Amino acid sequence: MCTAATYKTKDFYFGRTLDYEFSYGDEVVITPRNYPFHFRHIDAIKSHYAMIGMAHVVDNDPLYYDAFNECGLAMAGLNFVGNAAYYDIEEGKDNIAQFEFIPWILGTCANLEEAKTALIHMNLTNTPYSEQFPLAQLHWIIADQSGAITVEAMEDGMHIYENNVGVLTNNPPFNIQMFLLNQYMNLSPKQPENLFAKDIDLDQYSRGMGAIGLPGDLSSSSRFAKVAFTKLHSVSGDSENESVNQFFHILGSVDQQRGCCDVNGKYEITLYTSCCNTQKGIYYYTTYDNHQISAVDMTKEDLNTKNLICYEVITGEHIQMQN
Repeated sequence: MCTAATYKTKDFYFGRTLDYEFSYGDEVVITPRNYPFHFRHIDAIKSHYAMIGMAHVVDNDPLYYDAFNECGLAMAGLNFVGNAAYYDIEEGKDNIAQFEFIPWILGTCANLEEAKTALIHMNLTNTPYSEQFPLAQLHWIIADQSGAITVEAMEDGMHIYENNVGVLTNNPPFNIQMFLLNQYMNLSPKQPENLFAKDIDLDQYSRGMGAIGLPGDLSSSSRFAKVAFTKLHSVSGDSENESVNQFFHILGSVDQQRGCCDVNGKYEITLYTSCCNTQKGIYYYTTYDNHQISAVDMTKEDLNTKNLICYEVITGEHIQMQN
């Protein structure tokens, strides 16, 4: 289970939670411009846009969960179990394996419009990375400051949706998630008016009653509605600290706590939450065991090298004592 969102103040922000019952071993990974991407079915790309994101590195290959490139284009893959389907190799198409999708888009596309064009010629193949890393069932959000799209490869073909809310979770498919928002159209951050019965004196006994009915459970459809409502009504100052702080609060509205989601005796938790300033090149994150915000600034590295630049994720709670 995962949740992704976009947010805009003075700058454009993109991030996600990764909710799972165990970690593969995550690192903040910068892929510089001259790191060679070797693809399974198309020619290698030896020079491309630099990118930064959270990844699991296997045999020097960054398997990105989410990332953004130096031009400000961002992308994340989220679980889409039971609905995702990939395809056999198709002649005349750019045949891209599922695990290559993020580096291919971010390495070759400068903005959302270029990504949309690239998708027209792409075939997302059913090629696993290895026996140890079989096909992950995912769908994706791709975004920049101009907007966002959702990409879903299913049995009946590739679906590309304009994502006007800038939010993605998991099942059901995106078009159904958007339809389900209809049932919350009466919700508001303001106090409600008594429309139940004018002859009955009903009391606004609490603040926040305009949002009664907003779901709070951990299901993906409920998280979609919850984070969409939170994001779309969120108010922040334009400074970097205010914007980053507010973004973590937005995704904090769907945080998963250990013990609340039992997965065969293990517990799904929010392993990490990311927040990317795609214009400044900064990747912020927190982890389940460390609520202090950590950050890696891509622009402070030599982006013309050929080697991956990896930062171990900081874990363990950091508590600031005041006496």
